[in-house]
This record gives sequence, structure tokens and C-alpha cells, in this order.
Amino acid sequence: MSDLTIQQVMENTPKVFQPAAAEGVNAVVQFHFTGAEASDWVLTIAEGQCTTQPGQHDSPTMTMTIDSQDYLDIISGKLNAMSAFMQGKVKVKGDMGLAMKFPTFFKMSG
Repeated sequence: MSDLTIQQVMENTPKVFQPAAAEGVNAVVQFHFTGAEASDWVLTIAEGQCTTQPGQHDSPTMTMTIDSQDYLDIISGKLNAMSAFMQGKVKVKGDMGLAMKFPTFFKMSG
């Protein structure tokens, strides 16, 4: 699992989306990854669907800035998302309510 890339994780995210957990949510999340796999990704949740694509959005509901390795560690269960946020490893701009609920929208492994 540790050899996953940001691209693989982002492309797989719609497959682990749980529509029931995100009922009524319409949001655009801008991911800004720094570090070894620096890149930008847009995740859209609308009408019970989740899509991801590389790039930037002009007016996201929320922007998350995180080191690519820290994100991979969160996805793999090595790093707790709330701890990472409290330690300043995850920076969030925009809808904080969405940020708090965001992890519940996806089935995490581990």
C-alpha cells in the first residue's frame, strides 16, 4: 500500500465514495499537494456522485493543502487525519464544516 502514488489514490477516490454519507452535499474540493508528488487535483461531489481530475478550480468550496506523503500516510492509516490537522500538516481554507465531515464520505482501508 505504501507504494501508491497521489495519482493512483485520487483516481481511486470515486470508487471508495459512500454516497449515503454525503447525502445532500454538493461541493468542490481543491487538493494542493506539496512535496515529492506536488500536484493539484479537483474532487467534485454532486448529486450522489464523486469525480476527481487533475487541475485547479476557480472557486472551490474548500481547499486542502497537504504534503503528498502525509496524505498517503492518512489514506493508508499510518497518520490520523485529525492529528495531522492539529499538527498543522493539513491546511484547510473554506468550508470547515465540510472539512470535518469529509473523511466520512469515503471508505478507508486499514
